[in-house]
Amino acid sequence: MKKIILIGAGGHCVSCVDVIELQRKFKIVGLIDNRKEKFLLDYKIIGGDKELKKVSKKIDYALITVGHIKNSTIRENLFKKALNCGFKFPTIVSPLSHVSKRATIGEGTIVMHGSVVNAGAKIGKNCIINNKALIEHDVVIEDNCHLSTGSTVNGGAIIKKNSFIGSCSVIKQNIKIGKNCFVNANLFIDQNLKDNSKIYEKK
Repeated sequence: MKKIILIGAGGHCVSCVDVIELQRKFKIVGLIDNRKEKFLLDYKIIGGDKELKKVSKKIDYALITVGHIKNSTIRENLFKKALNCGFKFPTIVSPLSHVSKRATIGEGTIVMHGSVVNAGAKIGKNCIINNKALIEHDVVIEDNCHLSTGSTVNGGAIIKKNSFIGSCSVIKQNIKIGKNCFVNANLFIDQNLKDNSKIYEKK
C-alpha cells in the first residue's frame, strides 16, 4: 500500500481513518496536527503543519482531515500549503459507497460510507461527501465543499466552492447554491442562494 499522512487530528480525522483502513489502498504513517497529544487512535502525531515540507521529502500522499462546518478557510489553506510542499492528494472512496463510473471526483476529496454519487455528477477538489450523502445525476459541486451526513443534492443542482450543506438537508433539483454558503441541518432549499448566504431555519 502507498504511504499517506493525514493533516488534522480531530473528530473528522477519526471518520477518515475508518474509510482509509477499509479501502486498503493507503497505509497511514502519521498525522499532522498542532495539538499536544502524541496519538489519535493508533496513529502517531508526528508534528504540526510547520513540519509539512520536511515530511513531504519522505511521504508522497496526504489528505486534509480537518472538518468544515461554518468555515472552509482552514481546510482550504492547509490543502494549498500541502500542495505547495509537493504532496499528492488521492481521491478516497469508501467501498461501502457507490460512485458512478460516469461521475468525476477531484483530488483530495473523500466519499464516506453509504454515500451515493450518481451519473454525470462532478465533484471538485478537497471536498467532504459525508456518510450517507446522496449526490444525484448531473450535480456540480465545486472545491472545498462539505456535504454533511444524510444530505441530498438533487439532479442538476450546483453548489459553488467553499459551501456547507448540513445533515439531512435537501437541495431541490436545478437549484444554485452560491460560494461560501452555509445551510443548517434538516432544511429544504428550493430557491437559489446568493454567495455568502447563511440559512439557519426555514423561511
